[in-house]
Amino acid sequence: MTKGAQHFLDSFKDPAAVERYTEGPRRFVPGLDGLHRMTGLLLAERVPDDAHILVLGAGGGSEMKAMAEAHPGWRFTGVDPAGPMLGLAAKVMGPDAHRAELIEGYIDDAPAGPFDGATCLLTLHFLEREERIRTAAQICARLKPGAPFVAAHGSFPQAAGERDRWLDRYASYAIASGGDPDQVAKGREAVATHVAMLSPEADEAVLRAAGFTGVEQFYAAFTWRGWVGYA
Repeated sequence: MTKGAQHFLDSFKDPAAVERYTEGPRRFVPGLDGLHRMTGLLLAERVPDDAHILVLGAGGGSEMKAMAEAHPGWRFTGVDPAGPMLGLAAKVMGPDAHRAELIEGYIDDAPAGPFDGATCLLTLHFLEREERIRTAAQICARLKPGAPFVAAHGSFPQAAGERDRWLDRYASYAIASGGDPDQVAKGREAVATHVAMLSPEADEAVLRAAGFTGVEQFYAAFTWRGWVGYA
């Protein structure tokens, strides 16, 4: 666990913060609903109608809810280190909650599978590069040969002068989407201080180093990127 990841994990000990969580991602992540829809479509290209999907970083449950509604035959194993966020996931999934096994922990706590597909949304940026590679490799090891993996997270240029410009854009988007300026400023500072962002090129290299093939970027929205690759 990196200090950066622990900083954000600690915030989920506050029940009020957990209750407010569903408001946050849509203010900071352009096209979040579309990202969830695209994730399901990319998985559906290769998985069966009764697919078993591994979801790392499942807290909050929004991507599982979207996939469950669009693909009624799928079931899920959701893994997240924040127990209260898994409770929120079950609540958000509502009548589809029975289709998800929720496990408090990290990738090493996930079942061996093999799974038909996997996702990791808005999560890998909390890990330093080497741990990011290790985690992605552990996801790959739990997938059937050729199974799809969809990852999306914060990823933007990190060169001198560029990083601050993109962080300012990250904050500006959230404010334009209705975020409280003071809270957004605190969020920007937390990301700048605690999150191990990589450039899009470095992030794609992480997936290849973890063993995924055919890696393609499918999503780009301000400070966010998404890729699909295959085990």
